Amino acid sequence: MHARRGRTGGPRRALVALTLLASALAACGGDEDASSRPTLNWYNFPDDSGALQQAADRCGRDSGGRYRISYNKLPRAADGQRQQLVRRLAAEDDSLDILGLDVTWTAEFAEARWIREWTGEAERRATEGTLPVPLRTATWKDRLYAVPYNTNIQLLWYRKDLVPTPPKTWSEMLDMSRDLARQGKPHYVEIQGAQYEGLTVWFNSLVNSAGGGILDPSATEPSLGPPAVRAASIMRDLANSPAADPSLPNQMEDQNRLAMESGVAAFEINYPFVYPSMRANNPRLFEDFRWAPYPRIDADRPARPTIGGIDLAVSAYSRHPDLAFEAALCLRDRENQLTAALEGGLPPTLRALYDEPDFMKAYPFSKEVLASLQSASVRPVTPAYQNVSIAVSHTLSPPSAIRPESAVDTIREQIDQALRSEGVIP
Repeated sequence: MHARRGRTGGPRRALVALTLLASALAACGGDEDASSRPTLNWYNFPDDSGALQQAADRCGRDSGGRYRISYNKLPRAADGQRQQLVRRLAAEDDSLDILGLDVTWTAEFAEARWIREWTGEAERRATEGTLPVPLRTATWKDRLYAVPYNTNIQLLWYRKDLVPTPPKTWSEMLDMSRDLARQGKPHYVEIQGAQYEGLTVWFNSLVNSAGGGILDPSATEPSLGPPAVRAASIMRDLANSPAADPSLPNQMEDQNRLAMESGVAAFEINYPFVYPSMRANNPRLFEDFRWAPYPRIDADRPARPTIGGIDLAVSAYSRHPDLAFEAALCLRDRENQLTAALEGGLPPTLRALYDEPDFMKAYPFSKEVLASLQSASVRPVTPAYQNVSIAVSHTLSPPSAIRPESAVDTIREQIDQALRSEGVIP
């Protein structure tokens, strides 16, 4: 072959052949790299807006070919989401990389050593520009175990045609409801009264607004004194007043939304998803649909509504932890959080986005949301949270039957037992 190439005197032809061969090899190598790059499995709540899939696709493209992200949808119900993650992590499943955790799960998963601590540069990037209260949900024993992906908080929604000036306190709201009832006008206060997590959130918001907490600062003992009794009393009083929807003991967020849209209510305590829903489902009522801060207990003490949301954690069993940390930061970056807010209705955790014109236009109540987030409370941060929540919601259901002092004593006793137990709920 060497003799033949020499006889033909074809340096140019040889160069062309080598160039073509190199191109072919490069193409083959590129295909191999694309097929062999790690796939990071992201498990999160099911999103119908497409915002989460967009984030996964964009971060994969922007990684420079170092990874791709597969968005895996968990069950719709929070209990089902947690159950699937717990079972797979307990089995040390290494196909899980990035985990979308409800804000109440971080302590439990960290204590079980199912998720990795955020340190160094990853921790710095996760905390920089992030609202402080959402960060509390991602922290356990002063260590960061997740990055806040989105948050959520309740506002007071009301009908301006019935209530020109919104109430500032719970007592004012109940007085307004009674007045409307006497006039034969819509007067219900729609709120979550069913025996589930929403009832715990209502109690937690009231206890914190009264200056107390369900647990002590170290999360080792129940802290249920006069603020808890006062909170339980407000719940009982509402449930036994004209403000109570007859369906209160069975109502969750979506039932509250539907009742408000049907025109039977004057007030609603709920999350911002009700705003676009009212606009789409009842344009006439939407013209008078307004918002205000969560009601206070005392006029001189700010309300402290309870935040929700999702935190992103990295599985302890991930085969690509460094890439998973990087990808999690990308998934919750400015662009992806803005998309999630505009298309998915998920309030961001990055403070700067609340000054973004597109966000402010889509969320005309953005100032109220931000102010609420800055004074908000979190649900008790403890590995035993599931037990704590069950103790609260079961004891306070139905709200009309609450006996404040004895109910608080029962909750205190059950929480004390929960904090002393070992392990996690299966």
